[in-house]
Amino acid sequence: MSKKLFIAAAVAVLAFAQGAKAQNVQVFYDFGKDRNYITTTFEMFKPDKFGDTFWFIDHNFATADQRKTGVASAYNGTYFEIERGLNFWQDTALKDLSAHVEYDGSSWGAGILCLGAKYFLHSADYNNTLTLYLMYDQHFGVGSADIPVKFSAVWGLGNLFGVKGLTFKGFADVWGNNSVFGDGSTAKFSILTEPQLWMNLGTIFDNHLDIGGEVELSYNFAGNKGFMCNPCAGLRWTF
Repeated sequence: MSKKLFIAAAVAVLAFAQGAKAQNVQVFYDFGKDRNYITTTFEMFKPDKFGDTFWFIDHNFATADQRKTGVASAYNGTYFEIERGLNFWQDTALKDLSAHVEYDGSSWGAGILCLGAKYFLHSADYNNTLTLYLMYDQHFGVGSADIPVKFSAVWGLGNLFGVKGLTFKGFADVWGNNSVFGDGSTAKFSILTEPQLWMNLGTIFDNHLDIGGEVELSYNFAGNKGFMCNPCAGLRWTF
């Protein structure tokens, strides 16, 4: 994706966010090795009678040293995903199974179109949820995959351990790619999971503000060979 096309897409998504009232904004500080930067995340989920729409935008800001030297990190930049679940059979026995289309894009030129299906599992009160995805990936621009398949799981557990306002949520992705590392070795797949733990501050901020964070756990991800663990502290404001 060209820089101009990416900027146009990002502006369009932001305009949509303002019109649709994005559900939350998150701010993280990444304590990972050689990272130490701030990330903002804008996130929205909205169901309707034909399915649901979800999108998020991540932006990793340059550190003070990077701005001073003019040398940016490979992590700096913007990444977004926009997803649409299609379900015209919500009154049938297959109501929890949806068709799924997704586009993932970034400021560093990578783009992936994902087509597949998802299955939604939940407790009777919808307080605990799990969504499973299986998708075919088509890469554009930077990147390719000999195994063009992606599996994802997204979960949310409310009032964890019976503690009101304590939420455990996150996702796990496994997907095929053709990664080449600095030592010349290669990998055919990557793993990324970002479990988050949030505590709502209750009536102090009218239930809008959460404090917590996430841990990014990855394998063969973002040009890094093998396993990485990057803890982050954060705040979340829900609109």
